[in-house]
Amino acid sequence: MADQDDGRSPLRAAVGLALLLALIVGVLFVVQQLRHAAATQDCVASGRTNCAPIAATH
Repeated sequence: MADQDDGRSPLRAAVGLALLLALIVGVLFVVQQLRHAAATQDCVASGRTNCAPIAATH
């Protein structure tokens, strides 16, 4: 019975931590995109015509 996995292996903990960090990064990315979209909508709603960001050309 000593060979049974009791769910406390370091590998499982590392995988869980990696998934949690990936989820946090994904949420932060979505929040940043939503903030940018909201700022653009606020600009358009205020009647401005130059709300689109200027694309950098190389």
